[in-house]
Amino acid sequence: MSDDPNGTPRGAENPTLNRAARMGSATEDEQLLQSPAAAPKAPVDFTSSDPWRVFRIMGEFVEGFDALAKIGPAVTIFGSARVKPGAPEYEGARETARLLGEAGFSVITGGGPGIMEAANRGAREAGVLSVGCNIELPFEQAVNPYVDLAINFRYFFVRKTMFVKYAEAFVIFPGGFGTLDELLEALTLIQTGKVRDFPVILVGRAYWGGFLDWIRGVLMEEGKISRDDLDLMMVTDDPAEVARIVLERSGSVLEGAERPHIPRSPQVHGSYRPPAKPPVEEAPAAMDPESPAEPKKADAQ
Repeated sequence: MSDDPNGTPRGAENPTLNRAARMGSATEDEQLLQSPAAAPKAPVDFTSSDPWRVFRIMGEFVEGFDALAKIGPAVTIFGSARVKPGAPEYEGARETARLLGEAGFSVITGGGPGIMEAANRGAREAGVLSVGCNIELPFEQAVNPYVDLAINFRYFFVRKTMFVKYAEAFVIFPGGFGTLDELLEALTLIQTGKVRDFPVILVGRAYWGGFLDWIRGVLMEEGKISRDDLDLMMVTDDPAEVARIVLERSGSVLEGAERPHIPRSPQVHGSYRPPAKPPVEEAPAAMDPESPAEPKKADAQ
């Protein structure tokens, strides 16, 4: 999602993320999820087949695990890419990330603009590692300028694994479908016992109020969830309360934890590196017709 009036994404150029947009082709996720019945009938190269795609998925998991293994205790912050700098939600996310950083947590986001940029900015201001896990989309985008460690993903499910595996908590600011997807994914993992002792904090009582009312008034009343499931989420408007909740529930992981190295310049993993171009030979300079010609070298004997 661009946050520039001219449609130009803010942040560092990232060829991997824009590959599909520039080539006018489907993203890797779209190709993976295409039903066999709708797939082209013409023979395809083996490297475009599902069995081969498994190796790319495996490589993406390895790349993500390797890049994030030493980031230390972290908190993942989600929210809309459409929020502009200076907006209350932007400044709230920035302050929340700063407080979490000062408490000792690294900060993970989706690496894009809006709330993600605000959280990475707050982490940078706190002097902690600022991580961005971006995803290839069918439109132009960039990694925001406050990311220290960027990891590019082609598959949503690989990226979502990283958000959960390397975080001690989720902080959810107002957002759209992507934010709701991450929220409901986390709640499902907690409800089914796949993840334990994992606080999920919604920020913005007014924004999330209708959603929570629907959960209570429809899902719970009709018996689709249990009353205890309502305790899987907390809601607040206060960045300081977010930091307090995370410290109370997950602060023990900070004891003895090493602070991760912060690179002097942003590091990018999973990025496309074009092949080196061969050196261009300079054409010989034209000789002045009035200058004496160079004597020819004698042939080797």
